[in-house]
Amino acid sequence: MSKTRGNVVDPLTLIDQFGTDAVRITLAMAAAPNKDVRMGPARVESYRNFATKIWNAARFCEMNACQRAEGFDPSQPIEAVNRWIIAEVQAAHARVTQGMEAYRFNDAAAAAYEFSWNVFCDWYLEFIKPVLTEGSEAAKAETRATAAWVLDQILLMLHPFMPYITEELWRVTGEAGPARASMLIEAQWGDYSRLAPDAAATGEMGWVMRLISEVRSVRTETNVPAAAKLRLMLKTGAQSQDAAWLARHRDLIHRLARLESSAVAESLPQSMVQIVLGQSVVGLDLGGVVDLDKERTRLRKEIDKADGELGKIDAKLNNPSFVSRAAEEVVEEQRERRDEVLEMRAKLTEALARLG
Repeated sequence: MSKTRGNVVDPLTLIDQFGTDAVRITLAMAAAPNKDVRMGPARVESYRNFATKIWNAARFCEMNACQRAEGFDPSQPIEAVNRWIIAEVQAAHARVTQGMEAYRFNDAAAAAYEFSWNVFCDWYLEFIKPVLTEGSEAAKAETRATAAWVLDQILLMLHPFMPYITEELWRVTGEAGPARASMLIEAQWGDYSRLAPDAAATGEMGWVMRLISEVRSVRTETNVPAAAKLRLMLKTGAQSQDAAWLARHRDLIHRLARLESSAVAESLPQSMVQIVLGQSVVGLDLGGVVDLDKERTRLRKEIDKADGELGKIDAKLNNPSFVSRAAEEVVEEQRERRDEVLEMRAKLTEALARLG
């Protein structure tokens, strides 16, 4: 930014538009060492949306009676999904603490953000919906207490970067369950050193997430209609736990991956799109859902289009005159676009390979 160029951003205007918390975490996330801060309304707006996401997550917990339980012990949950999220809290908290102690506030903010949005909101809250509606009373009680505890840890981790919304949610969520000992600003920083890492739960739920993510990727890459439900088959080794995990979480996987059925098989039909998943191979039946020949043609055209764009970008970046004369932000935009196109091309190539 430069006053001479007139491209400065008034933080007070951004605060009026998006709130103080959104501006604070934007600055924290962007403040990487030896790197210019890119500041603009669009970026601040994205973190305002993050604040809304956290508020809605707290509302979800409230609406599903996820209240703090007296004497909750995070080492006691039995359900795999609850053991897994507690292990994820440990890992995220360690990264936040490490970043804070090293004065790398961007790393600390990123760790808190990624856990809150990508793990808690995107995965855990989706995982527990069936438990809260159809699980046993013991599973429901454990899950409600765990969700409330995890939300508290999120508020603690985010508080240095978003003090206003986290303090308000701390107050609101404290109205149910045991009385709060203090305001959030005075609360003790978490200590999970007595909790042993739960590799079993992490492995199990990690496999479920990878399976769902891979199926979703195939659906997107091959233009499967959103309403279509697919058949899945799993070919796995004798020593693998994958078949047991599929059986244990079948309903959850079917709902989040939009599957019609799933089964374990000794071999997979050649017509199935195959996904390698650890020791197992997953097959998806796209017959009758996608015209495979037409899809192969489309993917090849998209790859050719990406190659053409890469050629144009490389011609610019390999031209010393362009690099020396163009504005620094323009050159950087070209480099970023090149990375985006390369990533897109890799996905298209992978999708084409899956179709055979």
